[in-house]
This record gives sequence, structure tokens and C-alpha cells, in this order.
Amino acid sequence: MKKALIIFIRNPIAGEVKTRLANTMGPEKALLIYKILLQHTCEITEQLDCDKFVYYADFINENDSWQNDNFHKRLQHGADLGERMSNAFNQLFNEGYERLLIIGSDCLELESKLISHAFDVLDETDIVVGPSADGGYYLLGMKPPLLSFLFENKSWSTGSVLTETIKDLTTSGIRFELLVTLNDIDEEKDVPQYLLEQINLDAES
Repeated sequence: MKKALIIFIRNPIAGEVKTRLANTMGPEKALLIYKILLQHTCEITEQLDCDKFVYYADFINENDSWQNDNFHKRLQHGADLGERMSNAFNQLFNEGYERLLIIGSDCLELESKLISHAFDVLDETDIVVGPSADGGYYLLGMKPPLLSFLFENKSWSTGSVLTETIKDLTTSGIRFELLVTLNDIDEEKDVPQYLLEQINLDAES
């Protein structure tokens, strides 16, 4: 079974990542937190038994922590998040992949075993969704054909994305399964206390 993990990331540039965090913590601390999230995402995915594709938002970095011999590097294309995700799924389905998952780089609670479990879930159903507590999702998986409607007419980066997605699936009669709900880190209230303390120390040093 040919399967792949799509990882959507932003290039770590102060002022361009974690803007909601930056509104209260400042761009430099927000960047430090995002770098920790990126490193966590890299660590939990590097040993997974699947092909791995890192899709960069702005430009491909050949010399970062995503090792070139382990992660295929590509660029996101599209007018909004939905179109960019749809294009990535479509591209890899066209390359012959039969199971695809997509994750972002905002979830410190996500672990390798849950990603592996999501692949197993796709053996039994058509769609797998990992709900985030803020009303979005931290993971989406499917097998072909591409269900492009899942990426259309959504209010991206709002608390209605999960509800809209489940409504689409239910209305269309598509089989799906929900994973455990996890917390994304988007605002200061989402950041664990130990991480806030670490960031404050790093910022002072």
C-alpha cells in the first residue's frame, strides 16, 4: 500500500508565523514557539513508515532540520489554505499514493503513534479527521478519489472548519472516523506553562 504524509509548514520568519501569538507575546517569542512546534513535528514524523512530504508556504529550504534524504520538499500552491491542501492531495494521488494524511505544525500533543493509527483507520473507512479543540482539525486523511469539496467553502482558520467538514461528509454519505481531540497552539492561552517559561528564558538569554 503506497502511503504518504503531507506536512504543511510555514517558513520560520518573525512576524510571519503565529500572528495571533505575536499579537500578545511579540513576533520574536512567537517565532521561538513556532520553531519548537516545527522541531516537535519533525521528530514525531521522521521515523514513520511512509513517504513524507514537507510543503513549505513561501520557499523551499534545503538546509533546515527536515533532512533531504528523509523528507521530500515541495512548495504549497493555491489562493487559500483549502486550495493549497487540495492541490497537495491531488498531486500525490496522481503520483499513485493510495493513502494520504495531512498535518500542520501547530500541535504539540500530536504523537507518532496517533499518525500511524490514522493510516490504519483508512483501511476501514474513507476519511479520517483529527479534531482540534479550537474547532478546526490537526489531521485529515483520505484515500482516492480526491474529495475536493472538503477544501471548498470553508472559513479557514476559524472555529467552524470542523463543523463544516463533518456536515459535508455526513450530507455526502461519506464514511469517516474522528480521532481524539487535541489542542493546537494558536494563542497565548494555548501555550503550556513550561513552554512559556522556557521561551521567556530563551528570550532573555
